[in-house]
Amino acid sequence: MDRYCVMGHPVAHSRSPMIHARFAELTGQALHYDTLLAPLDGFAAALAQLVQGGARGCNVTVPFKLEAFAAADHLSDRAQLAQAVNTLMFSAGRIDADNTDGVGLVNDIQNNAGVSLAGRDVLLIGAGGAGAGALAPLLAAGPRRLVLANRSPAKAEALAARHAAHPSLHHLLQKTELLAHGLIGLEGNFDVIINASASSLAGAGIPVAASVLKPGALAYDMMYGPAAANFMRWAADHGATPRDGLGMLVEQAAEAFTWWRKVRPPSAQVLAEMQSGWLTSRTAPAPAVAS
Repeated sequence: MDRYCVMGHPVAHSRSPMIHARFAELTGQALHYDTLLAPLDGFAAALAQLVQGGARGCNVTVPFKLEAFAAADHLSDRAQLAQAVNTLMFSAGRIDADNTDGVGLVNDIQNNAGVSLAGRDVLLIGAGGAGAGALAPLLAAGPRRLVLANRSPAKAEALAARHAAHPSLHHLLQKTELLAHGLIGLEGNFDVIINASASSLAGAGIPVAASVLKPGALAYDMMYGPAAANFMRWAADHGATPRDGLGMLVEQAAEAFTWWRKVRPPSAQVLAEMQSGWLTSRTAPAPAVAS
C-alpha cells in the first residue's frame, strides 16, 4: 500500500491523517497516511529515510517548510514564489515540491465560503511563510487591489517585489494593483481581510484597526479552532463575517491528494463532516518517530 505522511515537530495534533484517510475512502484509493515526528535538527535525515523506505510523498508542516524547499530537486512556480514547501512527491529518487497552502485558501474562500475575489479589494496581513504561500494564488483570483501589510514594511515590499518580477505573474498584475505597506498607518477598507500573521497563534492582539473592514467584509484567519477565536470574535463584533482556516486545511490537503493520486477528492463533503464533528470523532493513528 502506498505510504504518505505529514512531517513536522510537533505533529501529533495534525488532522491531516484523518482528512487523507477520508479522501482515500471516498475516492477508492489504496494508501496509508500517518504522521512522522522529525527531530528539530534531523529533517534531512528523516526525509532521506522516508524516500529510501519507498514512500510516495509527504506533507510538511512547521518548522520544516524552508528545509523542504531547500531539499527539493524540482519546484513548482508556487513553491518558487513562496520559497517554502508543504507538499513533496517522490519518484525514482527525485523529490518534486509544491506549495498548496495558497490555493487551498483561495478554494475555501471562493468555493466553500462563496465569496468571489475577482474585482475585490483584499488585505493580506503577514509577509512570512503563510503570507508568501498565499500571495500568488490570491493574485490569480483577480482582485482589483491586493495590499500586503506586515509589521516590517521592508519584508512586505521584498515579497511583493519578488512576485512582481516573476514572469508567470506579469499578466495578472496588469489587472490587479499589488501594494506593500506596514501595519502602522494602514488606511482604506477592504472586502476581504486575511490574517496570515502569527498573531493568533501567539495569542497577541488583532494586528489591524477595525477601520479596514468594509461592512459585511469577510475576515479570514488562517488559524482554526481556539487559536482563531479572538480574531473571529473581533470580526463579528465589527460587522464582518468571520471564518477560520479549517476549510483551508482541507482544501490544501485536497490539492496535494489530487497531485499525488490524479483524482480530486470531495473536499466540501469532508469539510462538512469535520465541521459537524462526525469525522473528528474518529481515532487518528499514533505518530511515528523518525530514528
